[in-house]
Amino acid sequence: MKIVVDSNIIISALIRDSITRKIIIQCDDILLSPEIIIAETKKHIDMISQKSGLSPENIENTFNILIKHIHLIPYNEMEDFIPEARKIMEKIDPTDTIFIAAALSKNAAIWSNDKDFQKQDKVRIFTTENMIKRVLK
Repeated sequence: MKIVVDSNIIISALIRDSITRKIIIQCDDILLSPEIIIAETKKHIDMISQKSGLSPENIENTFNILIKHIHLIPYNEMEDFIPEARKIMEKIDPTDTIFIAAALSKNAAIWSNDKDFQKQDKVRIFTTENMIKRVLK
């Protein structure tokens, strides 16, 4: 199965060596994320460092390990799906449009703990709890 990983999942995996990190590394599903996840993560590096107690260099090293398990989707592969995704998320949370577009473009589910995704019915959503059952059975 193809699963788009939301930025909150990646940030969570960077904050501490957790079950989330283990799932990313051990998952047999095809994990995907929009390539903007790199800039999104870098934007939050200070917060991640503060919460994790890790240096920015250690966070970057961990990010590089995690991203080896996630296929990045270039914007041009999703752009035709942006209007549909925007329509789905416009009254819920427009900032999540890119993840819906990524999922639609790859016929994938989304892994996120963001409850806003649960308010739509076009893309299947997995929480970390669901992923624990899928990956660490």
